[in-house]
Amino acid sequence: MTRAAERLVWAVETLGVRPDDRVLEIGCGHGVAVSLVCERLAGGSVLGIDRSATMVEMALRRNATHVAAGRAAFQVAALHEADLGEARFDLAFAIHVPVLLRGDPARELAVVRAHLAPGGRFALPFQQLDPASTEPTVERLAGVLEAGGLTVVERHVAELASGRAGCVVARPG
Repeated sequence: MTRAAERLVWAVETLGVRPDDRVLEIGCGHGVAVSLVCERLAGGSVLGIDRSATMVEMALRRNATHVAAGRAAFQVAALHEADLGEARFDLAFAIHVPVLLRGDPARELAVVRAHLAPGGRFALPFQQLDPASTEPTVERLAGVLEAGGLTVVERHVAELASGRAGCVVARPG
């Protein structure tokens, strides 16, 4: 099993990845969550995108075996600029991606909606390190998703050793 922070393990467990899912991670960073997702796949695949070429390079190195097996692929791009073609995903997720929390995330959420397969879901897991902080809350994220044309279908909250974690899951309209 991939060594990963408790919050990432919890987040991927909460996503409910199925063996044949086609998964999109927005803001894949070092590729740790991609590794955890790949461990749950048998026939499915995951595409990790990140606007940082350095992060994608690290994710490629970390997941070289998964890439070689066809379970993982990566792309350097912001979500609204990604070349997703006609791809449809059963699950898309973003772990603490600031563009979805600031300003008007409508552009990014429109891309997500356009690329979710029928019955697909979009999840926003997060960790709130300081309960008194202004970090995102489940209700705030639910509001962002609903304003972006998605219907919230699940809310999760957990107390981890490293702080409170949450996840909001939504489906198209």
